[in-house]
Amino acid sequence: MEQKYNPTAIEQKWQQQWEEQSTFAVTETSDKPKYYLLEMFPYPSGRIHMGHVRNYSIGDVVGRFKRMRGFNVLHPMGWDAFGMPAENAAIQNKSHPAKWTHENIDYMRGQLKKMGLSYDWKRELATCDVEYYRWEQKIFLEMLAKHLAYKKTSFVNWCPKCETVLANEQVEDGSCWRCDSDVQQKELDQWFFRITHYAEELLDFTDKLPGWPERVLVMQRNWIGKSFGCEIDFPLEGHPVPIKVFTTRQDTLYGATFMSLAPEHRLAHALTTTDRKEEVERFIEKVKTTERGKRTADDYEKEGVFTGSYCINPLTKARMPIYLANFVLMDYGTGAVMAVPTHDQRDFEFAKKYDLPLRVVIQPEGETLDPATMAAAYTEPGVMVNSDRFDGLNSEVAKDAIAAYLQETGSGKTTATFRLRDWGISRQRYWGNPIPVIYCDVCGVVPVPEKDLPVRLPMDVEFTGEGGSPLAKLESFINVPCPKCGTAARRETDTMDTFVQSSWYFLRYCCPDFLGGPLDRERVDYWMSVDQYIGGIEHAVLHLLYARFFTKVLRDLGHISCSEPFTNLLTQGMVIKDGAKMSKSKGNVVDPNSLIDRYGSDTARLFSLFAAPPEKDLDWNDQGVEGSFRFLNRVWKLVHERLELVKNAKPLSVDALTGDERSLRRAVHKTIKKVTEDIEERFHFNTAIAAVMELLNVLQAAESATPQAGPVMKEALESMILLLAPFVPHISEELWQQLGQGTALSETAWPVFDTAAVVDDEILMVVQVNGKLRSKITVAAGTDEEQLKAIALADDKIQPFLQGVQVRKVICVQGKLVNIVVG
Repeated sequence: MEQKYNPTAIEQKWQQQWEEQSTFAVTETSDKPKYYLLEMFPYPSGRIHMGHVRNYSIGDVVGRFKRMRGFNVLHPMGWDAFGMPAENAAIQNKSHPAKWTHENIDYMRGQLKKMGLSYDWKRELATCDVEYYRWEQKIFLEMLAKHLAYKKTSFVNWCPKCETVLANEQVEDGSCWRCDSDVQQKELDQWFFRITHYAEELLDFTDKLPGWPERVLVMQRNWIGKSFGCEIDFPLEGHPVPIKVFTTRQDTLYGATFMSLAPEHRLAHALTTTDRKEEVERFIEKVKTTERGKRTADDYEKEGVFTGSYCINPLTKARMPIYLANFVLMDYGTGAVMAVPTHDQRDFEFAKKYDLPLRVVIQPEGETLDPATMAAAYTEPGVMVNSDRFDGLNSEVAKDAIAAYLQETGSGKTTATFRLRDWGISRQRYWGNPIPVIYCDVCGVVPVPEKDLPVRLPMDVEFTGEGGSPLAKLESFINVPCPKCGTAARRETDTMDTFVQSSWYFLRYCCPDFLGGPLDRERVDYWMSVDQYIGGIEHAVLHLLYARFFTKVLRDLGHISCSEPFTNLLTQGMVIKDGAKMSKSKGNVVDPNSLIDRYGSDTARLFSLFAAPPEKDLDWNDQGVEGSFRFLNRVWKLVHERLELVKNAKPLSVDALTGDERSLRRAVHKTIKKVTEDIEERFHFNTAIAAVMELLNVLQAAESATPQAGPVMKEALESMILLLAPFVPHISEELWQQLGQGTALSETAWPVFDTAAVVDDEILMVVQVNGKLRSKITVAAGTDEEQLKAIALADDKIQPFLQGVQVRKVICVQGKLVNIVVG
């Protein structure tokens, strides 16, 4: 009696065996070539979702495939465990973030193991573990010593009720996402990493990452944002220090009629005259409550206030009133913008609103612009006018000429600037890595001595959700003696941005048990760089840019040798259901647990891999899941139907095969070739699976399976199971064992196609007359050109098109077509 396919029992059996035998644990002593595969590690939110299933299934196919191809595959897993959700849960549930986090990790680890993923669990880490974050503190201190970490005053999103800093994503329509209070812009002392020190290298290396999607590289280039232009000094009336402006449009300098400053600019108060003070301060307070994103939106109303002060245009010598403007941000450029209303739309709208002068300095070729009748700014290139010695020049040419003149007169200089700003890492949060510095009234900022690391996150804290970080109220944590002079001092109560932890975790995976420092350079150098990184496109800028920055910092600190963390990057699409991304709020979530309990993890994996290419969104449908399950049942049934045939099969003799057997073997080896290429070269898992499905149809159709066909059927079934192994490992291992194989699939080599077997005995060719399809012919493979011409010309369907015309030439394209040219 045929044994029924029971995915639950089969999957439990093989998962237990893999764990007991540490099947996927690896070391650096292997003589195989290394392959480091990594999916972005998850936040332990409590449950995995279908996005996780898809992401980790994609990675597992690559890992298992590379292992079967003879690589020493490092495939680790861990937890991005610090962060605000744990604090929110602690407040809501009156528990501790550590308890909530570790319970979630335990549950999610169990879920991932039920998926049968080929992880080296011995390398598991959680970023909230002290043995991880202690080394991050040491890295911070090394960066501090090299001036790559520093503290300065910065504007942040501040909720006055929660008394905490909010990330931009936590500001919803100008309000705190948690309590709906109006969010303000507040100046706070913040710690920064000097990522701008690496701006040029980060930009240059985007041209050295051919394994990354161009879309991601473009996003990084735009975020780094290198611009070439001029830094120009505008003298201030009554002040010795000029206002510095960076512009890429020095060709419009003669048209600058006023100056716009960010309300946060350090000169905003100093330049405000007494009679303007009250109105200016009202405006600054109003801007503080405006979301930063709104301020730069094209459709946001441009508003400002006159400070009462003036600067001087260095070329025209005209007085320019200085305004504060809501659309100018301090962290872009210098926080000051020379306003040219005739050639910049924002300046145009602002000037119209406040009745400021307009001066045209660039005209379209053959036209004359009148400032009084302009409906919008003219922003295209053109001919210079009203620009003194530069009149008549093309405006693009004038850029260089004016830049040289500014340099010559000492009014400015050519320079390059970057949009990228230093990375603010301070968070007024509890559940994060403590910043290891101490403040002493005598000694100032004092690094925590290395011998005193780690600065442990205290567990005896109370969570209310108000009043800022509980660390700031914990006297036992705050009050410490100064390491230098011994007087009473205060510990830093800010913690590090959680992006810091995810910026180097992939390096620690290489040596998670190393106790001598953050990284064991010899082991890290063996594994790095990561050969294949997999994750969502939403991480294109922040995480991926920070990881690149951290890698370069750790290289320069002497911890590692590589300059880039990830050689190849795959950004997988989302899982969509009912036309929208799966989310609890939309009520369209599919629980992976219920799916696995009903169909098994092999079915869940198969559907998530077959329904769409990895980089595309996957549109969920229940029928597709049912179809995947039916396919596995068909595989199971076929193998069991042919078990006796293949177990008694004699060794394969290719020369003794009949025509049908040769055709069957050809289908097998063509499938091996296609699946190999689809996985290795393209990551087209969906077409690879489709090819195996087609092979199954061929094998099922071979009903006249006789003992003589046993050898080729044995090769076919074994090949099919080997090809399925990376996608559906549990059923594949079970069937492999039932076929009588003594070696586990995880230790078996990937099949190699026979080049002779994939060559067709006969091929179908198109026959054209004057380029139009008129017939198709089947010919023996290898038929020479003269024979092809003769067969085509003699074809019954072609004969009517040759009546009464002259055949001028016959063109043959071997293996594809014959084109008969007549006239």
